Amino acid sequence: MKVLCGIGGSDDSIRALERTVERAAAAGDDLTVAVVDNPDADTDVAEILDRADKAVETAGIDAEVRHVEGDPGSRLIDIAEREGFDEIVLGGGHTSPMGKITIGPIAEFVLLNSNTSVTLVR
Repeated sequence: MKVLCGIGGSDDSIRALERTVERAAAAGDDLTVAVVDNPDADTDVAEILDRADKAVETAGIDAEVRHVEGDPGSRLIDIAEREGFDEIVLGGGHTSPMGKITIGPIAEFVLLNSNTSVTLVR
């Protein structure tokens, strides 16, 4: 399966990275990690790229890690459709005190607009 994992530095996206890399190693998925600019994250893009590179290296898989500039949601959808990905994996989905799931703006945009299957890791 050809998988695009979009991360932006939030705790949820790092969790998505770890689970996606683990799955790619076990299932032999063709993985690309797209590090997007997330204005809500406190982590520097260079740090996120380094963390993604280390996760891929530790898992012993051959995966591309790239920085994607521009509107995060639109760029992830564009890459997935243009490059023929089977799935987009994103972090997100916090449970509110009332028990409802709330998702961030990037994940919401991708979920609502993508023709590619989307998996939300929480």
